[in-house]
Amino acid sequence: MYLATLITLIVQGCNMGSRMIATLFAIELGANPFTVGLLISAYSVLPLLLSVYSGRVSDRFGARYPMLAGAIASAAGTLLPALAPGLATLFVSAVLVGTGFIFFNVSVQNLAGGLGPPEQRTRNFSTLALGYASGHLVGPLIAGFSIDHFGHPAAYAWFTVLGVVPIVILAWNRRFNTPARASVEHHRTLDLLRVPALRRVIIVSGLVSTGWDLYMFYVPIYGHGIGLSATTIGAILGAFAIATFILRIVLPALTRRFGLERVLATALAASAVMFVPFPFIEFVPALLVLSFAMGLAMGCGQPLTLNIAYNRAPPGRYGEVAGLRLTVNNITHLGLPVVAGAMGAFFGAVTVFWIAAGILAACSHLVRKAG
Repeated sequence: MYLATLITLIVQGCNMGSRMIATLFAIELGANPFTVGLLISAYSVLPLLLSVYSGRVSDRFGARYPMLAGAIASAAGTLLPALAPGLATLFVSAVLVGTGFIFFNVSVQNLAGGLGPPEQRTRNFSTLALGYASGHLVGPLIAGFSIDHFGHPAAYAWFTVLGVVPIVILAWNRRFNTPARASVEHHRTLDLLRVPALRRVIIVSGLVSTGWDLYMFYVPIYGHGIGLSATTIGAILGAFAIATFILRIVLPALTRRFGLERVLATALAASAVMFVPFPFIEFVPALLVLSFAMGLAMGCGQPLTLNIAYNRAPPGRYGEVAGLRLTVNNITHLGLPVVAGAMGAFFGAVTVFWIAAGILAACSHLVRKAG
């Protein structure tokens, strides 16, 4: 599980780093917030269509080969802008990185859920979540430092080099070969949404992803607008990631003490409150502290919704459920950056952050009601 977490850290770091580079590079090339929103949405175009399919592939063939294919696509996506910088190339890069990440992501989650007995599942997902949190930390930090010192194309090149590491590990390490389920009976994916408990957690997952995406997408734009350097923006996002890392270390103990739904609802309510003052703060130390606090609260969302969804999945369809969950998430990934970019361009940053606060508050209410 620890080696899987390591390569997840790298792939997630490349994904998050490339998003930050794409945002700032597009602005440098003269793109307006609406165009930047379209660019970030491009990360989710094919994943929206392929999430469920990637889950079926993982159920059918095991985790290793989809993870390897995803890592290769991700590395190719970061290589392109390094070789041929330009706005059009950024869009192609976004599609490749996003598609690669969805194949890797669904399969590594399927792998984590199937390792060990059911009572070990929370620990597995929390350990895997540490990889995601670490990737959220190192990705923006490496991106910001590389942009300031070497430029945008070189920053992409650094992530290409990093992306080779999981490719090598997956190509030569057979421990990621999970049992293939050759005789999975065919079912309609939409039948999964007819299970009320599963439907609720998938909707909540999409709402949580919405708040997360709005934060990760708009903080670089807001930071650039108030004159912060790329390194400083990376540090603010890094503070968020450090907090999610710390939170996920203690998350298994918290859920044992208070329960999955209670922890999730409380964390989402706290996140909603902290979104409100963010667009009024320009003092960097205060932004760092607030970003750290938001990471502590929002870091619960991914591992808890994933854990609940896996627990409620029908036997033999765990990868498909993970893919359906990510399909709903990618609907928000696809539409929200465009909407947020347009609203930010017309109404300012306050509107975007307050919409995120409202979404998370509604999500907290939904979790409490379901619990």
